[in-house]
Amino acid sequence: MQLEKPRLFNDTKSFVWVMSALGMLLLFRLFFSYQEYREFISKPFYYTYADVLSEKTKHSQGKSYKVLKLHAENGLHFLTTSYGKESYAERRLRLQIFPDEKIGFRGYMGTFFVNSRIREVLPVQSGYKDRLLAAVAAQHDSGPLASFYNAIFFAAPLSDALREQVSKLGVSHLIALSGFHLGILWGIIYGLIKMVYTPLQQRYFPYRFILIDAGVATLTLLALYLWFVGFPPSLVRSYAMLLAGWGLLIAGMELLSFAFLFTVAAMLLALFPSLLFSLGFWLSVAGVFAIFLLVQYAQAIDRRIQALLVIPVGIFVLMLPVVHGTFGVTTPYQLLSPFLSLLFVPFYPLAMLLHLLGYGGVFDGTLLKLFALPAATENHLLPAGVVYGYVVLALLSSRYRAAFVLLAGTALFYALYLFVL
Repeated sequence: MQLEKPRLFNDTKSFVWVMSALGMLLLFRLFFSYQEYREFISKPFYYTYADVLSEKTKHSQGKSYKVLKLHAENGLHFLTTSYGKESYAERRLRLQIFPDEKIGFRGYMGTFFVNSRIREVLPVQSGYKDRLLAAVAAQHDSGPLASFYNAIFFAAPLSDALREQVSKLGVSHLIALSGFHLGILWGIIYGLIKMVYTPLQQRYFPYRFILIDAGVATLTLLALYLWFVGFPPSLVRSYAMLLAGWGLLIAGMELLSFAFLFTVAAMLLALFPSLLFSLGFWLSVAGVFAIFLLVQYAQAIDRRIQALLVIPVGIFVLMLPVVHGTFGVTTPYQLLSPFLSLLFVPFYPLAMLLHLLGYGGVFDGTLLKLFALPAATENHLLPAGVVYGYVVLALLSSRYRAAFVLLAGTALFYALYLFVL
C-alpha cells in the first residue's frame, strides 16, 4: 500500500490561522497604500517621467486624439490623452499630471486615467529586449504576427486587430504569459539541464539530489525571465506556485491541494496588494482551481485521457461562466480552444527554436488563416450576481461531490446555450 503524503496543514484550524495572518498582513499593506493614494490625489499636480507602453488613435466629434498607456518611474500605470500629431510609441515622456478625486483607489492600485500635459519627449534607449523584439519582428512580413510572437515570448502588447481576433478564437490564455507558458518553459529548461547533469552526477557526485540542483538552476533562469518580461501578474502567480510546489516536492508533501493554491494566492496578495485588483491574476487563479477540481474528481480516469481530453475540455467548459462575466465576445470557433491549447504545447518550444535559427516565419501562412477564421460575433455577458453565485458553487465543489456535479452541469448547459441552442 502506498503511503499518503503529508498535507500542507494538519487540520482546518492551522489553515484558518495562516489565512487569517496573511489576511491581516494584506489589510495592513492596503492601509498604507490607501494613505499613499490619498496623498497622491490631494496635490494639484505632479511631474514624472513615464515610458509609453502603447498608443491608440481614437476619433471623436471629427477630431482624432491618442490614448497613451504609460508606466511611470514611481511604478504607477495610467492612461492619458494627447491631441498632438506626433507618435509617442516607444518614447519616454516628461509629464505634468493632474490627479483628482475621480481616480478611485482601485484604479490607483491598477490602471487609472489622469489628465496631463506632455512637457518633453525623450527617446528610449534601446536595450537587449528591444533588440530581441526587433529580431523576432524582422522574421515576419505581417505586423500582427510579429506582435503575436513578441507577446508569447516577451509579454509585449498585442496589436488591437490581433487582440480582437484572438478573443474571438477564445485563445487569449495562450497569448498572455501565464502558468501554461511557465510550465512548458520549466519542462524544457529542466529537461535540458537534466540531460547534461545526470551523467556528471552519476560519475562524480552520486550523493547529490537532481531535483534540488536542477530545480534551483531552472528556477533561477525562470526568475530572470520573469524580470525580463516585466513581472506580468499571472506569471508572478505561476512562478510563486512553481517555487512553492518545488519546495513541497523536496519535502515530500502533498502538492495538488486547494489549501496549497489558496495559501500561495494569499501570500502573493499580502506581498503585492495591487494583485487584488488584477483581473489577469484572478483568472489565472480560477484556471488553476479548475484544474485541481478536475484532477480531484477524475482520479479513476487514465492519466493520458485526463491530460489529452478531460483537463483541456474541462477547463474550457468550467471557465466559460467566469470568463463571460467580463468578456462577452462569443463565436463558434471558440470550441477550437481546447484543441489549440493542446497544439500549443509542442508549438511553443518549436517556435522558439525556429526563431533562434532564423526561420520564425514557417507557420505564418497557417497562423494568418487561423486568425482570419472568426468574423461575426455575438455578445453574451453574464450578470455579476450570476458569476458570484457560480464562484461560490465552485468553492463548495472543492469539498462536496454533489456541488461539483451541479457546477459541471451548469457550465455544460451554459456551453450548450452559447454554441448550440
